[in-house]
Amino acid sequence: MEYVIICLVAFAGSGLTLFSGFGLGTLLVPVFGLFFPIEIAISLTAVVHFLNNLFKLILLGKSADKKTIFRFGIPSVIAAFFGAYTLYFISDLPYITQYVLFDKTISILPVKLTIGLLLMLFSLFEIIPRFKNWQVNERYLSIGGFLSGYFGGLSGNQGALRSAFLIRAQLSAQSFIATGVVIACLTDIARLLVYSNTNFHFINSSNAPLVALATLSAFTGAFLGNKLLKKTTIKTIQSLVAIMLFVFALFLVFGII
Repeated sequence: MEYVIICLVAFAGSGLTLFSGFGLGTLLVPVFGLFFPIEIAISLTAVVHFLNNLFKLILLGKSADKKTIFRFGIPSVIAAFFGAYTLYFISDLPYITQYVLFDKTISILPVKLTIGLLLMLFSLFEIIPRFKNWQVNERYLSIGGFLSGYFGGLSGNQGALRSAFLIRAQLSAQSFIATGVVIACLTDIARLLVYSNTNFHFINSSNAPLVALATLSAFTGAFLGNKLLKKTTIKTIQSLVAIMLFVFALFLVFGII
């Protein structure tokens, strides 16, 4: 069942990310999180996210803005290392407290609490109009790159922050998307280097087929999405995804998932 769910989300999410407001990582982390520990879910998502962005890079990369990549992307890559090492550090911390729910002892783990709170925060970017339309002055691009990269390395969610800063960079719709794809690829490389050198062991013989199928599904979604590329926002889907993400994050915070 996890194969079907994850592949469907990868297919739909990858296509929709080309012309809607939410990212593939935002969708895949909670879905992988239903079947794997949250730090493994983030790592597996990073693999699919990176390979899918490489594919989108082939489709759109020539439209990327080099100046913006330099100003935003370099700080993002540097910060992604710090974010990924933070995830590695907190994943080994013991539980904060425990409680009993329906005769089951539930532990509140630092890694779940941290990732859950971050997912709740990023979901609010889609739920609350004031946050959703948040934009930051172009002169803060480098700061935005650092913040986006750090949270990308830590939780896999960086699209909302990246968009809030890049939207003021005066890029065309095509260039905005292509530039975001390039920066996402660079950030993914940085965090995957850290993940692969930790004790996460997120790719093995048991989950490699799942990652491969999810990646293929994402490729297909990106290809079809590129054919339909246009400047639009699917508000109902965005709101539904944001609410579901918030609920998942709430369960994560309280150790239920």
